[in-house]
Amino acid sequence: MIHELFAYLCVNDASAAIDFYGKAFGATELFRLTEPSGRIGHAELDFGGVTVMLADEYPEYGIRGPHGLGGTPVTIHLHVDNADAVVERALAAGASLERKVQDEFYGERGGVVRDPFGHRWNIGHSIEKLSPEEMQRRYTALMQQA
Repeated sequence: MIHELFAYLCVNDASAAIDFYGKAFGATELFRLTEPSGRIGHAELDFGGVTVMLADEYPEYGIRGPHGLGGTPVTIHLHVDNADAVVERALAAGASLERKVQDEFYGERGGVVRDPFGHRWNIGHSIEKLSPEEMQRRYTALMQQA
């Protein structure tokens, strides 16, 4: 039985990432384990009651972040109170905009940013509660327009 699921991010420069996630998303550091060389082997951040773990790259073990891999297929969805404000804060902290904040067919207002470490964040807040059937209807209509 699964009890919890944690995102575990690998980055080049975990110390800078910890600072960025604090400025951009209001995350607070719970703790970090640092090697004598300064490389962070493990850190945990609190994202409003949700723990995200992260570490520096360990290429000698095949552990690399998005930049070391040439990108990432993973998007992290961050559900917030005000997507516009959080996207603006992330941009001010150094993220790049991939998709501007807009109302989406699935009942959220959101946008997408890429953090300086290569991770992709879909940031949104709920604007309406939809049934799966209504979301499918809207999705089908959207795909037929494309």
